[in-house]
Amino acid sequence: MPSVSRQTIMLFRLLRFVLVLAIVASAQLSLGAVAQRLDQAPSGLIADQQKILQDLTAKSDNFEKKIQEDGEDDASLVDIRLQLEEMSRGALNSALAFRPRLTEINARLEQLGAPPAEGQPPEPDIVTSERQALASEKAEINAVIAAAQNLSIGISGLIDKIANMRSELFRNLLTKRYVLSDALSPEVISDANDEYAGLYKAVSSWLTFAFKFKFQAVLAATLTALSLAAVLFVGGRRLFGRVFEADPSVEDPSYLSRLSVAFWSTLLPTLAVGVFLVSTVFFFNYYNVLRGDIGVFLNALAAVVAVVFCVNRMTNAALEPRLPNWRLIPVETGPARWLVRLTTAMAVVIGINYFLSVVNDTVGSPLSVTIARSFVATIIVGVILILMGLLKPFRAADGTWRPWPAWLRYTAVALGLSTIAVALLGYIGLAIFVSRQVVVTGTVLVTAYIGFLSARAVSEEGSFAKTSIGRWLSAHSSYEESALDQLGLVVSVAINLMIVLVFLPLILLMWGFQPGDIEAWGYKLATGLTIGSVTISVTGILTGIVVFIIGYFLTRWFQGWLDGSVMARGKVDPGVRNSIRLVVGYIGVALAALVGVSAAGIDLSNLALVAGALSLGIGFGLQNVVSNFVSGLILLAERPFKVGDWIIAGQVSGTVKKISVRATEIETFQRQSVILPNSDLINGPVGNWTHRNKLGRIEIQIGVAYGSDARRVHEILLDIARNHPLVLKNPEPFVLFAAFADSSLNFEVRVFLADVSNGILVQNDIRFAILDAFKAEGIEIPFPQRDIHMRSTAPLAKWPTDDDQVEAEFAEREHARAKAAVPQPMIGRRKTRRPDPA
Repeated sequence: MPSVSRQTIMLFRLLRFVLVLAIVASAQLSLGAVAQRLDQAPSGLIADQQKILQDLTAKSDNFEKKIQEDGEDDASLVDIRLQLEEMSRGALNSALAFRPRLTEINARLEQLGAPPAEGQPPEPDIVTSERQALASEKAEINAVIAAAQNLSIGISGLIDKIANMRSELFRNLLTKRYVLSDALSPEVISDANDEYAGLYKAVSSWLTFAFKFKFQAVLAATLTALSLAAVLFVGGRRLFGRVFEADPSVEDPSYLSRLSVAFWSTLLPTLAVGVFLVSTVFFFNYYNVLRGDIGVFLNALAAVVAVVFCVNRMTNAALEPRLPNWRLIPVETGPARWLVRLTTAMAVVIGINYFLSVVNDTVGSPLSVTIARSFVATIIVGVILILMGLLKPFRAADGTWRPWPAWLRYTAVALGLSTIAVALLGYIGLAIFVSRQVVVTGTVLVTAYIGFLSARAVSEEGSFAKTSIGRWLSAHSSYEESALDQLGLVVSVAINLMIVLVFLPLILLMWGFQPGDIEAWGYKLATGLTIGSVTISVTGILTGIVVFIIGYFLTRWFQGWLDGSVMARGKVDPGVRNSIRLVVGYIGVALAALVGVSAAGIDLSNLALVAGALSLGIGFGLQNVVSNFVSGLILLAERPFKVGDWIIAGQVSGTVKKISVRATEIETFQRQSVILPNSDLINGPVGNWTHRNKLGRIEIQIGVAYGSDARRVHEILLDIARNHPLVLKNPEPFVLFAAFADSSLNFEVRVFLADVSNGILVQNDIRFAILDAFKAEGIEIPFPQRDIHMRSTAPLAKWPTDDDQVEAEFAEREHARAKAAVPQPMIGRRKTRRPDPA
C-alpha cells in the first residue's frame, strides 16, 4: 500500500508539471499573436493616411501658387476656396480615422498597467515588448494627427487670405478712379469698332462651323429647348392661368387678388423663361455645339434676357397699363405706360452693358472701351431715374397732375444725380454697381415684397377661401371653412419660405457674391454650424423633425388599429380601451421624441444639465404638475372610474369624458365641461354611480293627508312601481311607510334600474302616475298651512291692504270715539293701556 500511494503521488506531480508547461506555452503563443496583430493592424492605416496627407500637402502648395496667379479673378478665388475647404475636411477625416485605434491602444495600455518600479519583481519580457510596441505606435499616430492638424491650420490660413483678397478686389472695384479724358478720346470709337468686328467674326465663324458640321445637333438642341418651353408655357397657362392672369371681367378685384396676380404673374413666367434659357444652354453643351467663347457669350445673353423679362413682367404686373382696376399703385394709364417703358429701358441698358463687359473680357478690349461703355450706361440710368422721379402719375379731382410723394420723388432724383456725379468724377465701378443694384436688386426686392404682402393677405382669416384655389377646394372637396383657413396659414408659410429660398440667393449674387459662396454657406448650414461648443445642423434638425412626425403618425395609426380592430372585436370594456389607448399613445410619442432627438444628432448625455435643472424645478415649482401626472398614471392603472362613468367629485357631478395624465374632463348634465386635476380625484372622495355596472336604485318621496287609507296608498304606489317598464323585477320594487310628519303621512318608493342614468326619466314617469292615481282614488296630497297672528306696537303702523286692515281701521276709529267721550284723566294717574286691535 505505501508503494502504491508513492507511485500515485509521483504520477500526479508529473501531470501537474505538464499542465503548467502547457499553460505557459499557450500564454506565450497568445501574447505573441496579440503582439503580432498589434504590429500588423496599424501599419496599413498609418501608411494610407500619410499618403493622403502628402497628397493634400502637395495640392495645398499648388493652390497657394495659383492664388498668387489668379488674384484678380474673384470667381477663380471662390473656386479655389471651395477646394481648400474640401481639403481641410479631408485632413480632419484623416485625423479622425485614428480615433478607434487610439481607443484600443489606450485600453490595452491600461490593462497592462505601469512598468514595475525599482525593487519590485520584473514583469515578463513579452509584456514589456508589447507595451513598448503600443507606445511606439501611439507616438506614430500622434505624429500623423499633428501633421493633419498643421495642414488644416495652413489651409485655414489660405482660406482667410482668399477672403482678404476678395474684399480688397471689391473695394478696388468701387473706389478705383479712372481718367475720363483718356477714356473718351476719339480712339475709343475705333477700339469699339475693332471689338464689334471681333465679336462678329467669332459669332459668324461659329455659326458657319455649326451649320456645316453640327447642323443636326443644333437642330436637335433647339427643338428640344423649344419643346420644353412650349410645354412650360402652354401647360403653365392651362394649369395656373387663373392664378397669374388678370380677369378683365372683374370690375372691382380684391386687394388679395391683385397682389396674387402681380406676384405670380411675375414669378411663374420668369421661372419658365429661365428654365427655357438654362435648358437651351444645357442642350447646346450636351450636343457639343458650343465652343469656349460662344458658351460665355450665350450664358451672358441668357442672363440679360432673363433680367429684362423679369423687370418688364414685374412693372406690367404692378402697374397693369391695360387694366386700371388691377393696378397695385393707383396711377393713371399714361404715366403707367411711361413707367413701364422707362423701367424696361433701364433694364435693357444695364443688360447690354453687362453683356458687352463679358465680350470685353473675352475678346480682350482696351480699357478705354470698358470705361466709355460703363460711363454711357451709368449716365443713361441716372437720367432715367431723374425722369421717373419728376414724372407726375396722379390726377387730382380738379384735373391737375400731382407728382410722387416727396420722399419717393427726392430719393429717385437723388439716386439719379448721385449716379451721374459719381460717373463724372471717374468712379465708374461704383456708378455701374449702383446702377445695377437699382435695377436688378430693386426689381427683386419689389417682387419679394409683393410676395410677402400676398402671403400675409392669404394668412388672414377667411381670405384663402375667397381665392380661386380656395373656391375650387371648397367645391371639389370636403374641406370646411375652418380647415380652409388653416390651409391658408400653411400656404402663407410656404410662400414666405419660397420667397426666401428664391430671392435671397439672387440678392446675394447681385451684391458681388459668387455661386460658390452660396454653395459653401449651404453646405455649412446643412452639415453643421458650430457656435462655441454647440454644433447646429439644419439637416440633422430637419431629419429629427421628420423622424418624430413619422413616429407620431405611426403611433396614432397603431392606436386606431389597436382600438378599432383588436379591442373592439374583443368586446373590451370602453374604459379599458381608453386606458390602453392613452398609455400606448404616451409611450409611442415618447419613443418618437427620443428617436427624433437621436436622429437630429443631439447627444442625450448633454441633456444631463437640463435634467438636473428640471429636477430642481420639479422639487420646487412643479410639485403640483408631477403630482397630477403621477395621479393620472394611477387613475389609468387602477381605473376607479372610466370614460362614460357617472361620478360625483365634491360639488361636481357628471359624466367622465376624457382622462389624461394631468387632468380629467367631466361633463355635467348642464353640458358644462369641468377640468379636475387628477390629484384632487386621488386625494378626495369620488362617488361612481357606474363603477362596475350601471345598476342603481332611485327613490321617490310622497306624502298623503291624515285620514287617508295608508294601506291603499301603499298598494297604489307599489302597483305603479311594478308596472313601469324600466323598473327591474329583481330586485323588486319596495314602498316604505317612512314617517308621520307634521301634516302628512310620508311614503318612499324605492326601485332598481338596469341603467341608473335613466333615473330622472323614471322618477318623472312615476310622479305623473302617482298624481293620476291619487286623483282617481280621491287621495289628497297635503301642503303646509300656517296661521299668522300680527301684533301692532305702533298705532300708526301700516297694515296690509286686506280684510284685517279694514277691521283694524274700524277698531281705531271706535277707540278714538270712545276716548273723546271719556273725561281727561287726572295728572299723575297712570295712563290706561290701549286695547290690542287684534
